[in-house]
Amino acid sequence: MTDARLRRGRGSLAVSFFVQGVTFALLVTRIPGIQDRYGISDALLPAFLAAVPILAGVASVATEKIVARVGPAVVLRWAQPVVLLALLAVGAGTEMWEAALALGAFGLAVGALDASMNMLGVSLQRAYGRSIMLGFHASYSLGGIAGASLAWVGAHWHLSLFVSYLPVVALLLPVAFVGSRWYGAGEHRPVEKDAGESGGSRVAFALLLPLCLVMTFAYIGDSTVSNWSAKYLQDVLGSSEELATVPYNAYMVTTLLGRAVGDFGVRKLGAATVVRCGAVLAALGFAVVAAAPGAWAGIAGFTVLGLGLSVIVPQTFAAAGRLAFESHGPGASDAAVARLNVFNYVGFLVGSPLVGALGDAWSYRWAMLVPMVLVMVTVVYATSFGAREARYGGGHERPRTVDVG
Repeated sequence: MTDARLRRGRGSLAVSFFVQGVTFALLVTRIPGIQDRYGISDALLPAFLAAVPILAGVASVATEKIVARVGPAVVLRWAQPVVLLALLAVGAGTEMWEAALALGAFGLAVGALDASMNMLGVSLQRAYGRSIMLGFHASYSLGGIAGASLAWVGAHWHLSLFVSYLPVVALLLPVAFVGSRWYGAGEHRPVEKDAGESGGSRVAFALLLPLCLVMTFAYIGDSTVSNWSAKYLQDVLGSSEELATVPYNAYMVTTLLGRAVGDFGVRKLGAATVVRCGAVLAALGFAVVAAAPGAWAGIAGFTVLGLGLSVIVPQTFAAAGRLAFESHGPGASDAAVARLNVFNYVGFLVGSPLVGALGDAWSYRWAMLVPMVLVMVTVVYATSFGAREARYGGGHERPRTVDVG
């Protein structure tokens, strides 16, 4: 049986991913309510929304330095409560400067949280000696579905943001604190400062560029779905307003399903094969969306998209951590994950305005082919995810009994 300490670490980290999925969904799905509460104009709203991923990227870079001294478990233990409290602050304020401060704190804390959370996922996967990273991201997707559902309840019953957020934060905050005591299981500490910093620098330039591009392209695809699926279905495919809400829900469900079973695929086929298949499926989904004659065909395309994109991001983090660890040790692994995480936000920032600008100037159907091509490029870089026989425990799958000393 797998060591109980690792099982507790895995379970607590899965809870952390779930909590973050709920939290982020509660923020992004209530953006119209936030805009109304603070009187943010349509012209100013993009600046507020862009500030969150920009600050998150800055915090992700800073996290690389912090974890070299204290480890990712400590960062995650304190970043997650800050994210939850920042969400509550977004719902509590009334002045625009209060919204700016709360969203700024949210962005900074999210950058540290995303980086440290994925660092711990990579280190636990290495300790297990088999693919478990997709399972963590499945937990995040499940949290996103739960958070979006709670947001719908709040909007449906016309609850204020504070009233909607308060019980969720009150429940999740102690859960995050209690679970944080096991975050460090699987960590490799202490880390040599010189190895962590210089190794991370070499890895970033020598190995990470293909993975950074893959991460960017995957999030361009994801942000296209989250920002444009409803508008595309309603304005281009002529659906009703109610039906226009379906594609994103379908996308989230198939993302969850893909991540729930993806680890088994990686263990059987290897990460590179799974990523190639995911990229082809995602490209096919975008092609179906672009060519769809009606609303239901469009929904089918977005559904396939979720299944394809679901496996790419978790495996990109896993590949970066594995390559860096094999080249320069655990300090470099953490640094690689922190730097790769920045391109999560780059893709999110680029995707929505890219498709919107092309759609307005050209055609929304043709605009859907741009993320299709970018996602398909992932196939070219699939060799960066390792050979079929590549594993996570030093070149082979470890036996189920793990000695962590």
